[in-house]
Amino acid sequence: MVRTRLTAQERHVQLVEAAVTAFAQGGYAGTTTDQVARIAGVSQPYVIRLFGSKQDLFLATVRHAGDRVQQIWREAAAADPTLGGLGKAYKQLLAERDLLVVLLHGFAAASDPGLGDAVRQCYGDQFALVRELTGASAEEVRDFFAHGMLITVLGAMRVLGPDAVAPQPWVTELLSTLPAADD
Repeated sequence: MVRTRLTAQERHVQLVEAAVTAFAQGGYAGTTTDQVARIAGVSQPYVIRLFGSKQDLFLATVRHAGDRVQQIWREAAAADPTLGGLGKAYKQLLAERDLLVVLLHGFAAASDPGLGDAVRQCYGDQFALVRELTGASAEEVRDFFAHGMLITVLGAMRVLGPDAVAPQPWVTELLSTLPAADD
């Protein structure tokens, strides 16, 4: 079997993707660089050599997740530059559930002095992008983010999205209160 050697950039991407999986499962505190290495099929010292520390790897993972969310919103805005158009993109985001879960772990870890500024910047960049893409007011974007956070939490709990469990009565009732999204 011929093994293709990855470039440094390809290996970096591979490790960040493995980190998305690992950090989505265990969060920042509960994930080790060894777990990321095992998912990526590399050694733990190699992960440290590329990223320097678990903290730097987590920050790269949060940036990756935030960038992917922004990419999805930009693509959605190209077709429909409204809050509704971006809201429809949540179906795609729910299909990439681990990205949303990583961001939730980032928000939860934002009290850590080494993480907080970068996580807050990620959230602020998303807020600014939605305003830029849609021209919506700060209040409208706040409401968009409030609904989005609810959808994100429900997706993290697997009550929404492609791998959703059977809904409990409260889920059905709660979902009935949300604005209907066109498919």
